[in-house]
Amino acid sequence: MPIERAGVVRSKSRIEVLRTGISTANRPCLSPVENPLPLDQILLGDCVEKLNRLPAESVDLVFADPPYNLQLEGKILRPDQSQVDAVDDAWDKFDSFADYDRFTHEWLAAVRRVMKRHATLFVIGSYHNIFRVGTILQDQGFWILNDIIWRKSNPMPNFRGRRFTNAHETMIWAAKSADVKNYTFHYDALKAGNEDHQVRSDWLLPICSGGERLKNEAGRKTHPTQKPENLLSRILLATTNPGDVVLDPFFGTGTTGAVAKKLGRSFIGIEREAGYAAAAKARIAAIDPLPSEAIASFPNKRTEPRIPFMTLIESGLLAAGETLTDEKGRHEAVVRADGTLAVGPIIGSIHKIGALVQGLPACNGWTFWHFQRDGQKHPLDRLRIQLRESGKEPV
Repeated sequence: MPIERAGVVRSKSRIEVLRTGISTANRPCLSPVENPLPLDQILLGDCVEKLNRLPAESVDLVFADPPYNLQLEGKILRPDQSQVDAVDDAWDKFDSFADYDRFTHEWLAAVRRVMKRHATLFVIGSYHNIFRVGTILQDQGFWILNDIIWRKSNPMPNFRGRRFTNAHETMIWAAKSADVKNYTFHYDALKAGNEDHQVRSDWLLPICSGGERLKNEAGRKTHPTQKPENLLSRILLATTNPGDVVLDPFFGTGTTGAVAKKLGRSFIGIEREAGYAAAAKARIAAIDPLPSEAIASFPNKRTEPRIPFMTLIESGLLAAGETLTDEKGRHEAVVRADGTLAVGPIIGSIHKIGALVQGLPACNGWTFWHFQRDGQKHPLDRLRIQLRESGKEPV
């Protein structure tokens, strides 16, 4: 469905229908259309054929939740003999592992073509498929950045009592190649939102339930593997920016699209089942985007202009001959006119001298060394921030 934004040309919104069914036969790669990207639309049909019609290098992030090929045999019953609403749909069934591998090769190759050079890919799966997907992904040249464990706080019990309770799913996060270095990753924002601790690769989140779970007229789950919005929110906030294009080639009931709209991203969804596509369209229509101030990108220290320590002296914010100390006043160093520090006869940068006095291999001198104003100590970084905000930083 369309989400109009000022200054952006959109093609007429529609849900296209090409074909249904998963084919693992080799297909010729169709020439990409020259029309604008079908932003904020759901394309109904075979994912590989639809992907082959998109322009090359046109999306910023891919989230893929492919069929898991669960290989379920027979019904699963609870202790009270009621039947579990498990995944037994035709779209999750393949004739063999080789058949599944061919399908995986095809959609990964098609996804790789439409990813921008610095785009990244998330693939989620279970023990049934994620190791096969990971092997194929590496064979195609993708470079794995992390594997992330989604640990479910409320997993479905193991009713047969013959295995451990399956309480997690695995996500592979990958770049197009090992050469890609400047992919989007909002490390500082994630850390700030996590009590100033690094965000780990194991995420404890509940499965989709309650009011978020879409249900049909009979009260049954619309989609058996609907992912929680909190999972997609964390992914999009960590690895995209407002205005980025997020592709989901297995769109289902539209969790990716709903979260993208809420967070000010554009989406392209591909879904082969008309019922799921209709449910996704209605769901996304009801989403209100967050205000711009709530989703503005967190300041990224890695992209901020570099400020040499010498610039603080040249700008008059710090004086040659001034004494710096650490926060607790245990160490002292003298600011030299050439932008170095001196501790007795030893001279070096703010980082090297900071490391030396602590007996450490490395040190961030901007946060270790403090200057004094009006009887209060402040880290050197405050002067650096002040200089950036003044607009007088060096080009």
